[in-house]
Amino acid sequence: MKNKIDVNKVLKNASIKSEDERSLGLFDLSILGIGAMIGTGILVLTGIVAATTAGPAVIFSFLVAAIASGLIGLCYSELSTTIPNSGSAYIYAWVTIGQVMAFFAGWTLLGVYITTTATVANGWTGYVHSFLAEFGVHLPKAFLAAPSAGGIMNLPAIIMILFITLVLTKGTSESKLLNNILVIIKLTVIFLFIIVSVKHIRPTHWHPFFPYGGSGIMVGASTVFFTFLGFDALATSAEDAKNVQHNLPRAIIISLVVSTALYVAVSLVMTGVVPYKELNVAEAMAFVLLEKGHTLTAQIVSAGAILGIMAVVLAFVYAGANITMSMSRGGFLPKQLAHLNSKSHSPNRALWLNGLLAAILAGFMDMRNLALIANVGSLAVFSLISLIVILLRKQQPDLPRPFKVPFGNILPILSIVVCVVLMLNITLPAWISYFIWLGIGVLFYLGYSVRHIDIDQEHAGEAE
Repeated sequence: MKNKIDVNKVLKNASIKSEDERSLGLFDLSILGIGAMIGTGILVLTGIVAATTAGPAVIFSFLVAAIASGLIGLCYSELSTTIPNSGSAYIYAWVTIGQVMAFFAGWTLLGVYITTTATVANGWTGYVHSFLAEFGVHLPKAFLAAPSAGGIMNLPAIIMILFITLVLTKGTSESKLLNNILVIIKLTVIFLFIIVSVKHIRPTHWHPFFPYGGSGIMVGASTVFFTFLGFDALATSAEDAKNVQHNLPRAIIISLVVSTALYVAVSLVMTGVVPYKELNVAEAMAFVLLEKGHTLTAQIVSAGAILGIMAVVLAFVYAGANITMSMSRGGFLPKQLAHLNSKSHSPNRALWLNGLLAAILAGFMDMRNLALIANVGSLAVFSLISLIVILLRKQQPDLPRPFKVPFGNILPILSIVVCVVLMLNITLPAWISYFIWLGIGVLFYLGYSVRHIDIDQEHAGEAE
């Protein structure tokens, strides 16, 4: 028990902010979740996965990922309302298993958020390039791609991440307004794409519907799974959420339903309008529209995607900073990273650490490898989340649970099984990259964390 943190200390730490100081209502939380889930997956990976992995059956890849996410979302709802702390899996693991697992859960989440941010920014560059090209502006190719793709660096992605990080340092209230606007713009252009393109659907393009078989669907599901990581982004916002016990689980369900419906609709339209083999491009929506002569609409969609994808980056840099701040409170990372800015009350050092690392990866790694690395980590964390639900029920049966996953332990166990099945479909290079990240974590834990762990979390989150 000495390696576990007292749940009462965690709950006390989570209640530092009064209800009046919390700035995220149900609408804000739902938009944050939708903004985190609807991004690169629908605007970029839908076409790439259809072309290379699943064909028109990409809709089933998203449905499999959505079903798994629904199970995990229920588990998140129980944990995040029982322990409303910004640390997510990191703090849940510390309460139930111990400090070693807590560190590696948090370390994995940091890697997932950083690589996911970089993945999203990579896809964003494709839309920037497509949009500017329609106006005769051609950016140097050397500064649009990572070295592995024949370029020098992905400069637009670097600049965008740093800009979003700067916005976040201004505070939650200011950044949530920008996020809400960006997500609404993104949803608008997605509906515009569907409305304009649906008349061009040719059912013959859906044959064969399963060109890569069932294995292709599962590989596709493993590839797109990280797009549903918005659950954890919501969990890390618990300390900023109003009426957290009711609003957080509702926001998780709302964001999942809306996101899944849009993924399926866009997948059907894309593969019905253009043969799936032609969709292996980053700016898939704009490509489909241009193929059918809708130049103006393609420009509008590209502009909307440019703004909308920024909302995803905002959600994940924010979530990554919250994990960093929470780990710093416990001494696993330097305490200075938990300090809040006296004016904005935002963890600026944590924000810049996450933003800079994500910008470096976005600039110098290709999108597909980044996405696969993000998937390994997110599936590992989600498996852990499902296990923790079972453990916490056994260890803390009297802890108030405003929301509880129904049917006992059946759904958490099923969630673990689904995550393991998806993990088995991820490529070996992605696993190797993940284990390298864990190896770095081992060195950091032994060299720093083990000597600085603060189970009392004194002076956590003080403003400076």
